[in-house]
Amino acid sequence: MSVTSATSNTTAGYSDLYNSTGGTARKATKTLGSDDFMKLLATQFQNQDPMKPMEDTAFIAQMAQFSALDQNKTMATQITALRADQQLLMGNAYLGRTVTVEDADGNAVTGVVTALDNDATNGVSLTIDGKSYSLSSVRRIEPTPTQSSTATDGNAA
Repeated sequence: MSVTSATSNTTAGYSDLYNSTGGTARKATKTLGSDDFMKLLATQFQNQDPMKPMEDTAFIAQMAQFSALDQNKTMATQITALRADQQLLMGNAYLGRTVTVEDADGNAVTGVVTALDNDATNGVSLTIDGKSYSLSSVRRIEPTPTQSSTATDGNAA
């Protein structure tokens, strides 16, 4: 009696798997996507017992749950984008205004906002006297006093 053993590389994980479209190595993911769900469902249908097929209610429930999860992911992405746009609009309202912000050391810094920076990692930051401060560090907002265009003698400057 001969025994053959199948060898497997368990440390390679998902990176050794090949996708069905091109035979290229598949990148490891931590979550299942819709393609993964459909592949699992197809495999489940192919390997089910013909005498005890999967109930259609279980299939419909799984599809509904997956659809709801997919919609939640889409909504979370859209809310993140909406938040970023809202921060940019808020920052735009600060341009030319005198604001008091808190620096990294907890000290209050007051000055006129001269520019905005929008970074995907840090969000919107305000530029005051050449330094950047987070939008969340704003503690006070006030109108910037306008300088009079007339001199003390009443003549135009």
